[in-house]
Amino acid sequence: MTTQTFPTRKPLLDFDVARERLLAKATILTHTKRVGLLEAAGHVLRTSLVSPMAVPGFDNSAMDGYAICPMDPHASSHTLKVSQRIAAGYAGTALKPGEAARIFTGAPVPEGTFAVVPQEDTHAEGDVVTINRVVQAQDFVRARGEDIALNSEIISVGTRLRAPHIALAASVGLTELNVSAPLKVAILLTGDELVEPGTPLQAGQIYNSNRYWLRDALMQLGCEVIDPGMVRDTPEATREALHTASAQADVVITCGGVSVGEEDHVRAAVESMGHIDLWQIAMKPGKPLAYGKVNNSDFIGLPGNPVSAFVTFVLMAQPFLQARMGLPVTSQMAVGQKMVAGFNWPEPDRRREFLRARPARQADGSVVLEIWPNQGSGVMSSVAWAHGLIDVPAGQTIQAGDTVHYIPFNRLLSD
Repeated sequence: MTTQTFPTRKPLLDFDVARERLLAKATILTHTKRVGLLEAAGHVLRTSLVSPMAVPGFDNSAMDGYAICPMDPHASSHTLKVSQRIAAGYAGTALKPGEAARIFTGAPVPEGTFAVVPQEDTHAEGDVVTINRVVQAQDFVRARGEDIALNSEIISVGTRLRAPHIALAASVGLTELNVSAPLKVAILLTGDELVEPGTPLQAGQIYNSNRYWLRDALMQLGCEVIDPGMVRDTPEATREALHTASAQADVVITCGGVSVGEEDHVRAAVESMGHIDLWQIAMKPGKPLAYGKVNNSDFIGLPGNPVSAFVTFVLMAQPFLQARMGLPVTSQMAVGQKMVAGFNWPEPDRRREFLRARPARQADGSVVLEIWPNQGSGVMSSVAWAHGLIDVPAGQTIQAGDTVHYIPFNRLLSD
């Protein structure tokens, strides 16, 4: 593995600096709402949950067996009279020395219980049970509050609520939760060359793929997506679409249309309603990224090429949206893993590169990373094939056998 230097050109913005700069623009959404437990999944918690009760709420049996109160707790065997039967949902009466209670998992242990003995370690005959071993105090007794203490925080602010969180809230009797209102994101796609799938292509036209993956990615994040469809590629239509979107959405996202070309109307329209910064980032694919304001809405302009737009979204725009939703944004660069390259990358770029890759098992059982042969920014088949990205520092070559930093998509696309 070697690192190459390049001739001096117009400086590009460092990837990490650009990401930090974008995240610094994110303000947490303040709108909240109350939702019932059955509607809470996927929402972001805005008020920490404190348990109004201890769980379990009483000492209970961890096994089917016998709750015992031996005459001599330290004896090597015990013979006790079975005085009662206690099923889950019922309370027994206090045990006296020399007594036992037939008990079932989850049932409250009666007062006076020294321990619970699993039924497979006992011999029962009539109303007498025999235990031929030493029993330790509180064996197989689940103590009150050993799972959740009274008034303890059980779910913290900023948690994306999933099935285990919903179950936890239900287990302490909560019925409603205070959550963030969904972040409203409008997507605007312009370009007279773009047509919807299912429409016959005319000369010079291509199908609009960015709309479909972007909409799905936003919905997976829990955003409310505002999608007016294709916007005509004129200054008037672009301004009208941006005005309408900014009145409805917290964030407006576009793909393409923010360069200096005569047909790129988005940049001028945004500047007429707010402001825009166009950053040239030292990353490949995905060098151009725009951030600004349209009226009171955040504006993010992604590159137009599908792969560039996708990579820039997952590495830049998605963390921004998560920060706006109040979710903790960890460094995605740190969630990857070290793996062995099974390919050569002899021609490095002056930018930080993100190669589409996936693990491949070799004949000897080892696992190496392989890359899609065409890493062009318009090759969406490389993203569909890949399982993740290899983070390659600027100017670095790779030889088969080198250790590289691999970031799986299931880490990048999770929250």
